[in-house]
Amino acid sequence: MLDFFILSFNIHVMSPAHNIYIHVPFCISKCNYCAFFSRAIAPDWESYKNQILSEVDFWHNKLGRVNVPTIFFGGGTPSLMPTNIFADIINHIAKKFDLSNCSEITLESNPGTLDTQKLDDFIKSGMSRLSVGVQSFDDNELKFLGRRHDAKCAKKLLDIAMQKNIRVSADFIYGLPNHNVQNVINLCNQINKIGLQHASLYELTIEKNTPFGRMNLNMPNNDTMADMYLAIQDNIKLPRYEVSNYAARDNHCKHNENIWDGAPYIGLGHGARGRVFMDGVWFEQSGGDIKFNAIDDTTRAIEKLMTGLRTMRGATIDNDIKNVLDFDFINSHNALVKIDGDKIYATDAGILILDDLLVDILR
Repeated sequence: MLDFFILSFNIHVMSPAHNIYIHVPFCISKCNYCAFFSRAIAPDWESYKNQILSEVDFWHNKLGRVNVPTIFFGGGTPSLMPTNIFADIINHIAKKFDLSNCSEITLESNPGTLDTQKLDDFIKSGMSRLSVGVQSFDDNELKFLGRRHDAKCAKKLLDIAMQKNIRVSADFIYGLPNHNVQNVINLCNQINKIGLQHASLYELTIEKNTPFGRMNLNMPNNDTMADMYLAIQDNIKLPRYEVSNYAARDNHCKHNENIWDGAPYIGLGHGARGRVFMDGVWFEQSGGDIKFNAIDDTTRAIEKLMTGLRTMRGATIDNDIKNVLDFDFINSHNALVKIDGDKIYATDAGILILDDLLVDILR
């Protein structure tokens, strides 16, 4: 099927740089909160690799040898992947695209899936940033979330990784049933003690068709959630650069920043999504089955506005975004949203009601 598509489309003009997201949809087991596309099965890694390589070939034929600024392996649990499979994928991308300016290759991981040797092998194959799914340093909370590791295992992996010449990040979840501000303060203190230079702290959301979605959980109310969110900013020793992300200078996730800024990216693998830019047209794209559909400039402008306003530096007001903004609302609500030069950004108060604010600032 891919051969048909490859023969059916030709490269018309030189395409801009495209970041690459690669989905690795395999886990040892599903967590109680997870709604991402993933499967708790023993994968056929050769078949998976061949599928990814064929998608790389497809986009090479569509876009040409474009520059790739960043690559991100997300999941699922990408650290389950044999390192030779990872190396084969990176090497094939390097043959088909220009990686001379690639500044970051991220691998998502879970504690218990990496030892020192495997981590070293990933690094030798090009991985420069490790994201660790810690979620909590409390063993009871980890069991509740359905995680397979304990706090000791998570801290051990972070300690090993932070001794390597790579950037290290860790993900955490707050807002569990019966959580309060003190729980968040305790978590921030532990992050500070470890010395992490990047941390992502996400509010627990209850998704349908998950084990949590089928439970009647006693979740914190909105005011408590807001207080916990504010407590993160007050207690973590890292500047916030996006709604849920905190990092020291030069430790931001470059891949995510590019996506939030509205840069094009290709999604490879089942469950991956992308935004491809060809011949002056944006395409909504999905990996695995190679589907893509054109989207209009207004739709893409709203997407860029939504992701850009999640960042502290805001969204760039290009002509397309300018056409969708309600400047009367913005000018009369400077306590929530402001414009500075060619940037629009949400204030601290606006961040707390960002979903509603995004509706209000649109024409």
